[in-house]
Amino acid sequence: MNLIDKINPIVKNIPPSGIRKFFDIVTEMKDAISLGVGEPDFVTPWRVRESGIYSLEKGHTHYTSNWGLAELREEISTYVLNKYNIQYDPKDEIIVTVGGSEGIDIALRTLVGNGDEVLVQQPCFVSYKPCVEFCGATPIIIETKEDNQFKLTAEEIEEKITPRTKVLIMSFPNNPTGAVMTKDELEPIAEVIKKHDLLVISDEIYSELTYGFRHTSIASLPDMRDRTIVINGFSKAFAMTGWRMGYTCAHRDITGAMFKVHQYAIMCSPTTSQYAAIEALKNCDDEVEMMNREYDRRRRLIINGLRKAGLKCFEPQGAFYAFPSIKETGLNSNDFCEKLLMEEKLAVVPGNAFGDCGEGFVRMSYAYSADTINSALERINRFMSRL
Repeated sequence: MNLIDKINPIVKNIPPSGIRKFFDIVTEMKDAISLGVGEPDFVTPWRVRESGIYSLEKGHTHYTSNWGLAELREEISTYVLNKYNIQYDPKDEIIVTVGGSEGIDIALRTLVGNGDEVLVQQPCFVSYKPCVEFCGATPIIIETKEDNQFKLTAEEIEEKITPRTKVLIMSFPNNPTGAVMTKDELEPIAEVIKKHDLLVISDEIYSELTYGFRHTSIASLPDMRDRTIVINGFSKAFAMTGWRMGYTCAHRDITGAMFKVHQYAIMCSPTTSQYAAIEALKNCDDEVEMMNREYDRRRRLIINGLRKAGLKCFEPQGAFYAFPSIKETGLNSNDFCEKLLMEEKLAVVPGNAFGDCGEGFVRMSYAYSADTINSALERINRFMSRL
């Protein structure tokens, strides 16, 4: 029996994530350094860990409501209102999900299917395009450009819209580029969305990680709240990647439909993590601010170091990634990363893992200690001097 023939062709034909390609090698390579994984090096704040521990001591080991704990949804509602000036009813407009990734998945499965087209901004998080394809829909790529600071424009969106277009997926602050969008830059995009009666899935997982200004959600713009599904979570800002906690915010009609997918596929998010998340939202502003300051320091360190090494690098204003151009080396993204790993034991991610328009770039995370970044920069300098 040929088991490969039994696999859904859509799943069979989607390649594995390009992010992980080099990291199996790194784990077995002595003295290797990785700037590849988008995960804070900070440990989850103690008070958050303590809340999780206390919830276990109290015996909170059962399922919660499929929606998530009522107190947690109340805190999310308050947080989103205070931070981004958007009001969502905690009873029926917020779902607590297993990370932001589940939120993206259930939003797409709720909104699109065979014959639909989804506009996907690239370079972007590796999950968007495959998740669209898993739904049977067609991803239509909008390539953002370095000479425009990797921002999305209304004109680029307008060019790609057809009668089959239903949804735009966008992510700012952006992974992998670190690009951000201001309120003034989002407003013309909102007008195009309304003009063509589209919906937006706005992945705002890095919303707390901006440098020099506050994040603006497209959902906060006039008449955009009900057209937008906001995806957010706790992994990046609160250093809670392993807790797998996220949430969606949307109009109750869309949320009610997404809830069905969540209910049958997941049931509920981890109970211990939900209690920890309540504490994070209530009492961790100082810790988030401290981590943000440190990321900003590391951001300046890595950008200056890459430029001194001879790599042209757009200055990221959000998230915790640098996205330097390696075009002048004459190597493509995969070859650059492979040679850097084999010659200097330094792992970074090829830019084309985030879409074809990422070719000619590599992603380097600065969610690592300053000592690690300095050691990585020394290796890059040696590598570039040989090239």
